[in-house]
Amino acid sequence: MKNIQLIKKESMRDVFGETLLQLSIEDEKVYALDGDLANSTKVDRVAMKNPEKFLQMGIAEQNMMSVAAGLASTGVQPWATTFAAFLSKRGIDQIQVQIAQPNLNVKMVGAYSGILTGLTGKTHQALEDIAIFRTLVNMVVLAPADSVEVKKMMEVAHQHEGPVYIRLARDPYPVIFEEDYNFEIGKAVTLKEGTDITIISTGTQTSRSLEAAEQLDAEGVSVAVVHMPTIKPLDKEAIIKAAEMTGVIVTAEEHSIYGGLGSAVAEVLVEEKPVPMLRVGVKDRNSESGPNEEMLEKYEISTRHIVKAVKVAIKNK
Repeated sequence: MKNIQLIKKESMRDVFGETLLQLSIEDEKVYALDGDLANSTKVDRVAMKNPEKFLQMGIAEQNMMSVAAGLASTGVQPWATTFAAFLSKRGIDQIQVQIAQPNLNVKMVGAYSGILTGLTGKTHQALEDIAIFRTLVNMVVLAPADSVEVKKMMEVAHQHEGPVYIRLARDPYPVIFEEDYNFEIGKAVTLKEGTDITIISTGTQTSRSLEAAEQLDAEGVSVAVVHMPTIKPLDKEAIIKAAEMTGVIVTAEEHSIYGGLGSAVAEVLVEEKPVPMLRVGVKDRNSESGPNEEMLEKYEISTRHIVKAVKVAIKNK
């Protein structure tokens, strides 16, 4: 495997904007709905190059979701976009009642997810969105690891009939996947084989998990890395296989340890294949504003903390 630190980085949001523009050009049913953040989410590409497919909803997330539901009921495929914090917490009632329950074909994209939102502030951080969305009936919940997966994920979501939530990050991340990568809803991806322990990661934590695995390999610890781009529906078979192969699991996510990937994996293990596991995520504490690297360290989700969790977990094997 190529050294993760040497891999080029690309922005998820830039690829998102270009892909949504292309979908809006190719499919007459695709419309972009914006919560007055088009410049940040990059959905402004649609506004500039295909303005007839761009609907400005303003800072009114609940109304935006109601409009999305109405459009979907007429056969339109709306892509509603704003920051993950606003989408998951301001619009949740409309999403549940008007979109998830009737199983409408609305695509929801939460930008600026997790804790690394630059210096926009703690009010703009989303550490609960996975937990919220995965409890909703009919909802597909996706978290890409890189820009290539963003494009592939959007293309599959476009073909999927029903509500989809896609969680995007603000900053550029290493490009892990090749252009011929085949994304499937509900399928995990083994990025690295190993025999001592498995790290199951999602979204932005996948590149950090690969970096942690490289460091641990140098210390003689054989680490498997399984990327889980779909949190719902979850690839239970991949989790059970990892437990059988290595006998111990560490999960890694840029999200609260409550209700997210770690909780989902633990639910599978306790019912199907109980093995020791540890969760790397933001613990039960309020977030704050600050530089990214300092935030990673303070909230114990950096590469160093993944390495530390692996070493502790192996002792429990």
